[in-house]
Amino acid sequence: MAISRPLIIGPSTGLEAPYPLQMEGKVIRGFGRGSKELGIPTANLPVDDNLTPWIADIKSGVYFGWVSLHLPPSHLNQPMTSSDTTTITTTTAPEAHSGFSVYPMVMSIGYNQFYKNTVRSAEVHVLHEFGADFYGVEMRLLITGFIREEKDYTKLEALIKDINLDCDVARKSLDREAWALRETGKGTLDGSWLVRETAEQNRAVV
Repeated sequence: MAISRPLIIGPSTGLEAPYPLQMEGKVIRGFGRGSKELGIPTANLPVDDNLTPWIADIKSGVYFGWVSLHLPPSHLNQPMTSSDTTTITTTTAPEAHSGFSVYPMVMSIGYNQFYKNTVRSAEVHVLHEFGADFYGVEMRLLITGFIREEKDYTKLEALIKDINLDCDVARKSLDREAWALRETGKGTLDGSWLVRETAEQNRAVV
């Protein structure tokens, strides 16, 4: 008998401690399974306890929140469909000069027991369709909550079904005023860290 899962995480009043958590780095190549086997492309960040001290103690599982990407002007970053109404680009926000685009996301932190990984990974699925990869791009994460613990699946289909449900949970949970970013014009959550200028940008304008 299947166990029902909540479709919305967290109270309507907003985030609870220890959230939000921050993580950043340049997108690296992962195991190459997200698009090929799962149909769910992921962008990976290195798991480094020195750069992200909290990650050593956090439980493995699925999390959700917001992601910002500093895509180059030449990137094919237009949506493939018009269904992603939450996606915003900071060219419409006061922080437009930063060059970051902000999207909702769901992510896995752990070993992915189905594939028996031996190294802990942080795999981010951006809830937006892209026209090209973006390896090497600066990515920032504002993690707002925890969806579920990591599971050891016996069938690939069950894993894909749960990931798709994770995506729905993330969308619904973020589609509330206290959880939506102030920078999108739809919420009150402070997302200024996601779109602040980089040190390189600051040097370029001096």
